Amino acid sequence: MEHDELECFLILADELHFGRTADRMRLSRARVSQLVQRTERRIGAPLFVRTSRRVALTDLGRQLRNDLEPHHRAITAAIVRATATARSIGGVLFVGFAGPPAGEVVMRAAEAMRVDHPGLSVEICEVPLSDPYGKLRDGGYDVQLTELPVREADLGKGPTLLAEERVLVIASGHPLAARDSVSLEDLADVPLLTIDGDVPEYWREHHAPARTPSGRPIARGPGITNMQEALMLVAGGKGAMLSAAHTATYFARPGVTYVPFEDAGPVGYGLVWRAKDNTDAVRAFARSALVVSRGVASKDATPAAPRRTTGPVERHGIGPERSAKALLPSKA
Repeated sequence: MEHDELECFLILADELHFGRTADRMRLSRARVSQLVQRTERRIGAPLFVRTSRRVALTDLGRQLRNDLEPHHRAITAAIVRATATARSIGGVLFVGFAGPPAGEVVMRAAEAMRVDHPGLSVEICEVPLSDPYGKLRDGGYDVQLTELPVREADLGKGPTLLAEERVLVIASGHPLAARDSVSLEDLADVPLLTIDGDVPEYWREHHAPARTPSGRPIARGPGITNMQEALMLVAGGKGAMLSAAHTATYFARPGVTYVPFEDAGPVGYGLVWRAKDNTDAVRAFARSALVVSRGVASKDATPAAPRRTTGPVERHGIGPERSAKALLPSKA
């Protein structure tokens, strides 16, 4: 029997009405009659008794229905299970994060994924400062929440999910450390540490610009590969660095001061993945991260004012509850 013949026979055997059978199959009554007649010719005997008032199964029709129904239900259930399996998300998703606030969002998103997709295991790890895209490209990560901008042709990226104010990380004995705020023009008065490693030039310029907005040159300081190395050099007076405000909370260090900028744009974070591997798991994680970041946005609706703390560490910035002020993201 053809599939449409089988469906038509079982539905008519259930409804015993050509009109209702036609409605359920979205066919005309004439087409339903043709299918029934074709099935009866295939079997070699009538399956229904049809009069102007009623439709009833013949004994042979009743026997065929009883024999077919359990197999039809089993086939339908098998197709449903196969479809559900094909649409489910399983395996392991490796997620990178750049900086503690991004790590908090990634961790919350991973927890939500365990509920929504129990067959998927999410493993998270920090993105190296000196190689922001290497582990993503070689398959070490499937997706990462990283600092923007990203201008890589082989990488896809989503909208800005988090944003923080930018601060100048500088030795506490430097004259700029006594200021309540600094401007980008003040960078001409202090060398900036540079990031060594496999870093795109635009990314390096974003973290350590070569000139101020008016064109004044900015001296280059020593190269660094991680945050602890950078803070040691800053405390020793070897240079300063631009960073997100969370650094004051997560990397407090004697001899280092964090001064907010009055004219620098925020530091943004967004999801990045290999453009050719935009999988169902990556898209599901992106949706989860979007929801989590919106929750952070509603919690941190008002910015905190810059502050200084007393004691051996003087820092400006925002406390842990404000360290990841989120922007409402655009559509994922």
